[in-house]
Amino acid sequence: MPIYLETTALTQYAGERLLFQTEPLAVYEGDRIGLVGPNGSGKSTLLSILSGRLRPDEGTVRARCPIAFFVQLGAEGGSPDAESLSRFGLRGVTAPAPCMSGGEQSRRKLAASLGRKAPLLFADEPTSNLDFEGVELFCRQMERQDTFVLVSHDRAVLDRLCTQIWELREGKLLRFEGGFTAFERQKEEELSRRRFEAEAYEKEKSRLERSMQSLREKQSAVRRAPSRMGNSETRLHKRSETDTQGKLAQGRKAIESRLARLEKKEAPREPEAVHFDFSLTNPPENKVILRAEHLSLSAGGKLLLEDASLELKRGTHALLLGPNGCGKTTLMDYLAASVGTGRRGVFAAPKLRAGYFRQSLQNLDPDRTVLENAMREAVQSEAAVRSLLARLLFRREDVFRPVAVLSGGERVKLSFACLLVSPVNFLLLDEPTNYLDMDSLDALRETLAQYEGAFLLVTHDRRFADALAHETFAFEDKKLVRYEGGPSAAERAKAAPKTPAAPVDRQLLELRLAEVISRLSLPNCPDKEALEQEFQELVRRKREGMGGK
Repeated sequence: MPIYLETTALTQYAGERLLFQTEPLAVYEGDRIGLVGPNGSGKSTLLSILSGRLRPDEGTVRARCPIAFFVQLGAEGGSPDAESLSRFGLRGVTAPAPCMSGGEQSRRKLAASLGRKAPLLFADEPTSNLDFEGVELFCRQMERQDTFVLVSHDRAVLDRLCTQIWELREGKLLRFEGGFTAFERQKEEELSRRRFEAEAYEKEKSRLERSMQSLREKQSAVRRAPSRMGNSETRLHKRSETDTQGKLAQGRKAIESRLARLEKKEAPREPEAVHFDFSLTNPPENKVILRAEHLSLSAGGKLLLEDASLELKRGTHALLLGPNGCGKTTLMDYLAASVGTGRRGVFAAPKLRAGYFRQSLQNLDPDRTVLENAMREAVQSEAAVRSLLARLLFRREDVFRPVAVLSGGERVKLSFACLLVSPVNFLLLDEPTNYLDMDSLDALRETLAQYEGAFLLVTHDRRFADALAHETFAFEDKKLVRYEGGPSAAERAKAAPKTPAAPVDRQLLELRLAEVISRLSLPNCPDKEALEQEFQELVRRKREGMGGK
């Protein structure tokens, strides 16, 4: 089988820190390799070395065929042809436009890279900005690519496309046969073995230490000869005492030797527990914390939303769902700018304080350390902040690293941590899952699941969204349509056969509407929030009963 690329042993440093050391590597024709590992482990650096864009500190790389390289940041691959653009749903888009979304830009660059038809492809996080349709289009094109090395944190993509996994972790490169599920199974078996060995080690160590303590106590208990003994009896007693002490000392030495030879086994590190005091954010007490009505939004001359509405209740974990370019980020920008400003058409609870996570990561100071950034606006205790950082894999001396040396994924995690420990009590999260490794995705998901406040999330990671979303607002025909649950539940609801709506008893509806309006007009109206909610529902039912007029 032809070799497309081979290396000698590679060594790479990040400043004075050893990034990784690998054994000689080879990529053969037909290899479909998924490259995984924690943020900051050197995956992008290794791809750059293998593709010839970066010279390693030690070692050599020899490529025996043309290589195409997709990278999220910067331009690679030149201009795509019309056929390649069409395959990624960009028919007629001959040049990048300022109004293109991040996902549309990724599609265009993928069309350029895959359009080169090089025998070997390197792809660094190609699906990070793609919607569900874009991921499907990417997978279809990659299934036609014979040989590649793919950096991705999307489990489904890795399982679908890859036949072997390379893992970079703690400076070493390990290779596993099979897709990502097989890799996870092998890793879990390894973790189970390490837990078993650590438990057996602790049990044996405790048993030997107890035996040692018992021998010490016996040695102390050996009595000296009483003063009333005769000389012959004293000599016999001393001889017996010496023999006993010798045997006990010999036993102690044997146990000490066994303890010294006992190979230490450490259990795998368990996730850090994180506990926040949400009351420190002075959360709103209103049932409805945010309501937007009659929204009409445009970008780049394109109408995105027209007379749309959205409502979020206290503690709700909501998802914005829609294809690339539909207006999700535009809506998030609008809502973030509206909270606390009294903008017409947007109601925000008086105590609502919004924190906005953007991919630009504008809340980080590159000259400060990880801990200094996290503590800069924190209302949580330093212990809670350190627990969160540890849960996001910033451990021990990592918290003293300056932001300037962090990888893209590490900056994403830190930006999220800064937001979570700050005084905000409502989160707007625009693609926080991009560029995060598997462990960090799990940590972020578990942290958000425990978050007591409300959040509005944009993500194209289906597994992540299904695990978190209480409700989904989908962009449909320039409106926001609400569904219970996450994206999978929303798709099932859309696919289900529609049952005709029950006829509206207009007279009863009008009577109830008049009663609600009358009660709302009273000074110091009790249950005002509940009545406002009912008023909106009655208006919606009346409008539907009139055919939407």
